[in-house]
This record gives sequence, C-alpha cells and structure tokens, in this order.
Amino acid sequence: MINPNVSPSSPRDAQPTIGLIGMGAMGRMYAKFLSDAGWQKIHVCDLPSKHPDLVREYDSMPNITPMIDGHAVSRSSDFIIYSIEAEFIDRVVKQFGPSTKVNAIVAGQTSVKAPEREAFEKYLPPDTYIVSCHSLHGPSVNPFGQPLVLIKHRAPPEALTLVENILNCFRSRYVYLSYEEHDLVTANTQATTHAAFLSMGTAWTQSLSYPWEQGLYVGGIETVKVNLTLRIYSNAWHVYAGLAILNPSARTQMDQFSKSTTELFKLMLAGGSGSGVEEAKFRERIEWARETVFGNQTTGKGRRRPILLSQEILDRFSLGKMPPSVPIDSVPSSPTISNIPPSKYRPNSHLSLLAMVDCWAQLGIKPYEHLALAATPIFRLFLGVAEHVFRSPALLGSAIHSALHDTRHRSDDLEYVVAARGWSQCVSFGSFELYKRRFEETRSFFEGRFEEAGKLGSEMIKAVMETEIEREGTEVEQSGSVVH
Repeated sequence: MINPNVSPSSPRDAQPTIGLIGMGAMGRMYAKFLSDAGWQKIHVCDLPSKHPDLVREYDSMPNITPMIDGHAVSRSSDFIIYSIEAEFIDRVVKQFGPSTKVNAIVAGQTSVKAPEREAFEKYLPPDTYIVSCHSLHGPSVNPFGQPLVLIKHRAPPEALTLVENILNCFRSRYVYLSYEEHDLVTANTQATTHAAFLSMGTAWTQSLSYPWEQGLYVGGIETVKVNLTLRIYSNAWHVYAGLAILNPSARTQMDQFSKSTTELFKLMLAGGSGSGVEEAKFRERIEWARETVFGNQTTGKGRRRPILLSQEILDRFSLGKMPPSVPIDSVPSSPTISNIPPSKYRPNSHLSLLAMVDCWAQLGIKPYEHLALAATPIFRLFLGVAEHVFRSPALLGSAIHSALHDTRHRSDDLEYVVAARGWSQCVSFGSFELYKRRFEETRSFFEGRFEEAGKLGSEMIKAVMETEIEREGTEVEQSGSVVH
C-alpha cells in the first residue's frame, strides 16, 4: 500500500493514483479539488462515448488523465471512488469491480449506502479494501466545513489514514459512521426536507404561478423556501431519487410527511369554520410538536444559539421585491388577534414548516442530534427556519392564526397537500422512471429562473454557514471536545 502519510507535496512517484469512475457534477467537483490541491495522478472515466469530451476538457490539466473505461481506472488506481447513482451502482461495480488493483482502496459517493455495500462485498476482490465516503452537500457548495462521511468497512487503520490525507484538500469535517448509521442519518436529515421542497415546486407548478413575482413569499424566511426549492429542481433528478426510493427510512418519512400535511390541513379547515373545539385541537397539535422537537432547545441548559439569527439577513437574497408592510387587521379576526404584532412580512400558514416539525415529532426524530454530525446545508437552513418560527411565540401564533383564519392561502395550501401526497405515492411505487417524470415535469416549469436563484441561493447558504461554523467552533471550545 502507498505510504498513508503521503501528501500533495510528496514526489510524484510516492503519490497514490486516484481513480474517479463517473464524471457527473460530483465527480467533476472531486477532480477539480484534488487537482487544485496538487495530487498529480488522477485517472477519470465516464461512459466510453464521453471519453473524447473528457480528453478535450482536461487537455490543459496534465495531472488529470481521462481513461477509456472503469477497467482502466480500476487496474491503475490506488484509491477509487465510484460517483454513480445508487440505482446503477450494482451494475457498474459488477462490471468494473473485478478489475480492481490489489490492495487498492474503494469508495462510493452514493447517497444510499445499502446497495453500495452489497455491490462492493459481492464484486470486489477480497484483496482490496473498502473505505467509503459521502460529501453531504451538492457540487455547487463550497466543501469547507461541510460534513464528509467516512466509512471504514473492510480495511486496516492505515487505509483510513490514506483516505483522510487524500481528501484533506476539501477542508471538510470528517464524520465517522458505519454503513447502517449513514443511511439512518441521511434519511433523518434529508428525506423530510426534500419532501417539503419537492412539494412546494409541484404545488407552484400546478398553480401555474411564480408567487415571488406576484409579491407573495418574498423576504425573510420565505426567501429560504423559494431559493431552496429552485436549488433542488436545478439539480438532476437522480440526486434525490436514490435516497427516496432505496432508503426504507426515507420512504417512511415521506409517507409521514404526507400524512402530517393532510391531517394538519383538515384540522385547519375544521378549526377555521368557527368551532372552538376544533381550533383547540389544531393549536394543541402544533404545541405538542413544538414541545416534542424544540422543547429542550428553548430554555435552561439545552438552550443554543439559533441557526437563523434574524429574518432580515435573508432579505437581500430574495428573488422578488418586498411588498408593503402587512397590517394584521387585513385578515379575519379571532380571539387571539390582539396577541400578534404587525409585520412587514405577509402572513402565511407555513404549512410546510408545521408539517415538517409534526412529521419529526410523530416519528420521534431529534433533528439537533444530527445537526453537528451530518447536516446538509439545506437541512440546516430549513431547520433554522422552523426553529425561528417555533421558538418565537409571536411568529408561531401568527402562523397558527393565518392557518385558521386567513383564507387567502387556502388554495395554495390545498395544492401543497395534493403535491405532498403525490410525491409520497410516487415514492411508494419504487419506480425511478415515475420519479424522473414527475421531477422533470416540475423542473421544466422553472427553466430560465435557475441561474439567478442559484447565485442568490449560494450566497444565502454561505452567509448562514459562516455564522454556523463560528457557532459550532465556539461550542466545541466551550465543551472541550475535538472535531475531526
């Protein structure tokens, strides 16, 4: 095996050959960072039909060598990463795995690890090692400070050390998990948030509207909803399909999210009809979810600095223009109306947030347990938005009031319920083709708006993540613990 303490400054002959099988967006990101760091022997491949394009693309980068196929990469590389969708990992490893070099280390970038593990154990020669990885962010996000999962499955300690040293150039935060732990954590941090944003996009598509262009969902926490929804749909469908369809825990969560959305909407209708008993049921359910998920985060020793320090920090990333301040007396009154202050942000039921927190509460998911461990930027931001609403009596009261008494949002909320149920049903069928069709139909509605949203979304994530990295660093210093 290559000296595990090797670095990009080591002589070329002492460096490992790094192989990348699959040159999609993540494969390209890995190639760029590894090359920029100074690793001098990077072998890459994609489908043979794409080989000429890769040769042209990397013609001016002598440390990146496009190979004709995965056999060539597997035979020549000391550390191999399969950047392949989970749907195809078995087929690709079956094809190229037997060619793996003796004592080579193999990893996979799949979002669902169960099929990856099965493929590696089935097709890789016994004289190879398995140290898998997974960057918990998209290819357009700066990996600095982001969680990078490492899974030492079948390997000696020095193999893990070599992988750590190769990937140090990302400046990511290593998270050490088993295959089983990875799939549970990724389901808990991604499934419900993906369901929430997928449903938003589909609901807007069915309404044939871009609400931020009409003065709706503009500014504050609405900015997060719009930018992250467009960010998800700007990516390839398979980025999300594997997690949703192949991870049993994720499928359970998408089903519960659909149930939570539907049940809360029914309670909104019943409570808004004038029945004090039904209104109390809705309020009690929201309060129960708040206490279950956020209870120990709001008082005493469990209190932590919130992710989102203020809504105003988000205003500069909005795609739409802020509407005039909305007086609270512009919506129907209720006995609790006097407790809700005026706001420059348009009142909203925030059904997606209420349903997400209710879903976590129903399934016993503790989102803060995964926050420092393996939170994606999208999960961190949407948890921050939910936390901002649920930890503020005024904001939560406004959302509850709007849900019960502001009928202007009823049609949007109805579309959201239908969309959430549709996505849950789609995933339950286990069909990648059906998922792709549903995703692409929604995606096409937003074509032409991705570029601006992508820029603003990246800036928004960067602004929030800078404060989060600072907060986590402070908490680590105070606790005296070490982050790897």
